Amino acid sequence: MTISTDRPIVYPDSDGQPMADNTLQFEWIVLLKENLECLFAAEPDVFVAGDLLWYPVEGHPEIRVAPDVMVVFGRPKGYRGSYRQWQENQIVPQVVFEVLSPGNTLREMAKKQQFYECYGVEEYYLYDPDRNDWHGLRRVKDRLVGIDAITDWVSPRLGVRFVLTDETLAVYYPDGRRFLTTIEFSARAEQEAARAEQEAARADQVESQLAAERARSLRLLEQLRSLGVDPDAVEAE
Repeated sequence: MTISTDRPIVYPDSDGQPMADNTLQFEWIVLLKENLECLFAAEPDVFVAGDLLWYPVEGHPEIRVAPDVMVVFGRPKGYRGSYRQWQENQIVPQVVFEVLSPGNTLREMAKKQQFYECYGVEEYYLYDPDRNDWHGLRRVKDRLVGIDAITDWVSPRLGVRFVLTDETLAVYYPDGRRFLTTIEFSARAEQEAARAEQEAARADQVESQLAAERARSLRLLEQLRSLGVDPDAVEAE
């Protein structure tokens, strides 16, 4: 009897590493991921993910990386335990972000750059919020080349604008709106709700005033008719 020793290849959904090393790094990952999802919410074939393992080569689970944020054009939204490229029409994540923490080493980031360069990423961005360092690389033929004018840069793929100030990195939607944190989104939603309530109250007040004016006009007409005056005839004269 022949016993098969072949076992299915396992592609873990986790590499055992934390998504972020500190709250500041986590906040930036969430800021980028959530706002990019909002940007492409109406486009069914744009997939945005945060801290998702990407396996580019079938049969090699050891070849993998988990970008802090990645954007994939040409793939549907939806749940994934990992991004297995051979199951995704061999479409490479075109844009990736890494938000650095004090725990990141130069060797680690060099390996990630080599990975992204090797497997076809078009745009690779790195931000260190502790040092306010912002860098970007863009594919030129088979290489990722540093972007010189990165302090005020519009991503060709995303249409998003990045502006490095003395204090922080400001990120803007294509229409000029700034990327907002969850708290800022909530505060803005509350402001919009309060404004809508005020406008509704004003509309109700105007409608009440108009209704009162109509009621007064009807009473005057009735009084004229009770005195034997035909308002229609008066208007005709």
